[in-house]
Amino acid sequence: MTDDRPTSFATRAIHAGQAPDAETGAVIPPVHFSSTYAQDGIGGLRAGYEYSRSGNPTRTALETQLAALEDGVRALSFASGLAAEDALLRASLRPGDEVLLGNDVYGGTYRLIARVLGPWGVKLRVVDFSDADAVAVAIAERAPRIVWIETPTNPLLRIVDIARVSRLAHDAGALVVVDNTFASPALQQPLRLGADVVVHSTTKYLGGHSDVVGGALVFADADLAEQPAFLQNAAGAVSGPLDAWLTTRGIKTLAVRMERHSANGQAVAEFLAPHAAVARVYYPGLASHPGHDIAAQQMSGFGGIVSLALADGAAARRFSESTRLFTLAESLGGVESLLNYPDAMTHASVRGTELAVPEEVVRLSVGIEGVDDLLQDLDDALAGL
Repeated sequence: MTDDRPTSFATRAIHAGQAPDAETGAVIPPVHFSSTYAQDGIGGLRAGYEYSRSGNPTRTALETQLAALEDGVRALSFASGLAAEDALLRASLRPGDEVLLGNDVYGGTYRLIARVLGPWGVKLRVVDFSDADAVAVAIAERAPRIVWIETPTNPLLRIVDIARVSRLAHDAGALVVVDNTFASPALQQPLRLGADVVVHSTTKYLGGHSDVVGGALVFADADLAEQPAFLQNAAGAVSGPLDAWLTTRGIKTLAVRMERHSANGQAVAEFLAPHAAVARVYYPGLASHPGHDIAAQQMSGFGGIVSLALADGAAARRFSESTRLFTLAESLGGVESLLNYPDAMTHASVRGTELAVPEEVVRLSVGIEGVDDLLQDLDDALAGL
């Protein structure tokens, strides 16, 4: 971490990697679409660029911005969140190594480890990461190579004590990875709490407008980035220049968007909690949430994801198909409100496993629309059950 960065998160989000163009003075740096770069003689690279899979100025600017957001020393930008995860896992694991994973995480992460890397000899254990004592027992039984934290979790919004679990993992010699997608660096910065690597689906809150797919890794130590950086080039799952630029543009408003997402999320959770048709609300901003106190310590806001349980799966399906402003769709983190039925959508790949999502659960990605309109939409949908 460097000491010369602006202390304000919002300032870093707007200015890191975004100096005006040296040649023209353009306040917004140009998008570099070129696939290749002229060399000043064989091997005479200008600013180190030769071919855009290996490096592109627009992607470099985004990576500088991402490192500043998470207070890391280096960041890498990928074509998707899973591409970022894949590069990190393949760089860090060998046959026989084990990943300790939470029992409530994004289904694609579980699928990647269990069904893609599993046949190559990578092992997987699952534990409830919101129970730090259970994590301690699991690590003591057998030291994993990677401890993979997701907090808040997807979709039940469980909270993991990053600092405590990081200490437990490091005492056992494990690498600590935190998926920070739900919180975003505007609300939570895991490297400051002891994590080694942060993972993002930049498709979500960082891009913020549901118009770009991407992923990122941010590192606390430059040496940890070397092998993933090699794989970024060698395997080639890089973000293209337009994707990188769209992500950069989204990041510049991240601080103000997350304030509104959090405010709307809190209002939605408080509206749903006492509703007669709702069996349970999952949101760390509620004092009744099991992880509320830890979330309040390690997050500066509680975010825009709210999950709820209805009477049963049939009610959850009816509700999911009856909202107007909440659009039934996968993904999350855009300015518009989305609704997802995890059992049959984002988490269908973990049906029948220890990560299966209850059929009665619905996940809301609360956008930045007028909150009264959102509450009315939810009220109308619940009234029809």
